[in-house]
Order: sequence, then C-alpha cells, then structure tokens
Amino acid sequence: MAIITLTTDFGEKDYFVGAVKGAIYSELKDVRIVDISHSVSPFHISEAAYIIKNAYNSFPKGSIHIIGIDSEFTPENKHLAVLLDDHYFICANNGILSLLASEIKPEKIVEINIHDAIETNFPVLDVFVKVACHLARGGTLEVIGKNINEIKYLKQFEPTINSEKNQIVGHVLYIDNYGNVVTNISRKLFDNVGKGRNYLISARMVTFPKIYEAYSDWINFEVEKENRGEEDGKKLALFNSAGYIELAIYKSNPSTVGSASTLFGLENRDTVTIKFEEK
Repeated sequence: MAIITLTTDFGEKDYFVGAVKGAIYSELKDVRIVDISHSVSPFHISEAAYIIKNAYNSFPKGSIHIIGIDSEFTPENKHLAVLLDDHYFICANNGILSLLASEIKPEKIVEINIHDAIETNFPVLDVFVKVACHLARGGTLEVIGKNINEIKYLKQFEPTINSEKNQIVGHVLYIDNYGNVVTNISRKLFDNVGKGRNYLISARMVTFPKIYEAYSDWINFEVEKENRGEEDGKKLALFNSAGYIELAIYKSNPSTVGSASTLFGLENRDTVTIKFEEK
C-alpha cells in the first residue's frame, strides 16, 4: 500500500487539506495518507524544510511526500518531483529541499510539465496530487516531467565560519511548539570547527557556555529534589534529536514559565554566534 504524506501551511480551518485528501482517495482507494504538519507558518520555506528533513526518513522507502508551501506555479517557481534517498518529494523549486539535498544527492530530478493539460489556481490539489498518484501506481518520473540536473539552493541554511576558524555565525532556523529555538548549526559543523576547544554561544543578550545532550542533563539527580531549587524555566543549549544546536527553556510553557523564543527575544533568522578559544 502506497504512503503519501502531506506537509503544508494550509492550517486546519479551511477546506484545503480535506480537498487534497479527497482528491487522492478519488484516484487511489488503496492508499495511506499521513499528515506530517499543516501548521507550517505561511510561506515559511526554512520551517517546512526543517520539518520534512526530520520526518521523512521515519517512513518506508518509496514513500511519496507532497510539500505544499509557496507552491503557486510561476516562471520563477516551477514544480519538481525528486527522487532522493529512495523517497519521492513533490514541491515547488523554491529551495525547500536545500537541507536535504545539501547532505544527500538527489537520484533524479524532473521539472513537472503537465500544467498545460490542467487549469488550476490550486496546484497542490490539481498538480501535486496527480503526480503523487501516478508515482503511487508505479509510474516513472519521466512521464510527468523533464529531467534537470539542479534544484534551487538557499544559502540561508548554511552558517558561516570566519577565516581564523574560531567562530561560527548561524541563525535561528526553526521555533518549535514549546518555543525552543533551533539553530542552523549542526553537531557535525560544531565538532569540525571546535575540535574540542572551549566555547561560548551568544544570541542577543543571552550566553551559553555548555551544550548538553538532553534537556534534563543539567540537573544533578544526586541532590534531593527539594534541595535543587526551581528547575522549570532554566535556560540551556543542547544538541537536539535532529542533530542541531537548540536553545531551550527546561519544561518551557509560553503561557507560564515562558519560552526560549520569548524570554531570549529570538525570532526566525536572528543571529546565533559560537566563539571558540584560540588554540
């Protein structure tokens, strides 16, 4: 049974998600549709890229992923179907696959060319669904598009390193449901540049001298709970499950103790810097 996933910025209020699912079921009775997220911020490419990057590989090989973000078809925003890591991705060529394709080379890329046969102002429904169902039936990419060699890349996903190799300048890539702040600085980059040196992370007016492996690692469980003081709301930096440096608040709640985003005053694209000691 084919699996088709949906990642969009459609939200839950409007009819869009239901219409897309209905169109898939109208073409394929025997299919599983999985919602990854419909709460991506409107037109937020980097947010969608982070979500799909960290969700797709939990699905079986051969799964088909529809990404409905900034998908209006224009001369500068063509549509793609991509085979990457034995998964299919259907999306606009707007850089949304940059995070994936920078680490794993696509096996095949086609620029979808079935638009002349379809009148639409809702391409996710009328174009992406057609392509997904074609692939789910075992169809080939060449039937629905022409081969191309490159996709659009966004430089905003890449941190910068100074010439002295003692500083990484990244930015906020994603803010999760708890208000925790995910940077675009990966563990791999941190290790390659830092080489075991001491460091200090800074973002606006907050600093972090240590990166933890888990949210609770900073707690000394050898001390009785009643003697530890208040634990909720403490700031920390950690390597999150996706392998990126995250700035967090322990057991954050935006409506009570606050969140990293609100308390640190950080928003998407804000700068995060790591300064390493000189050798």
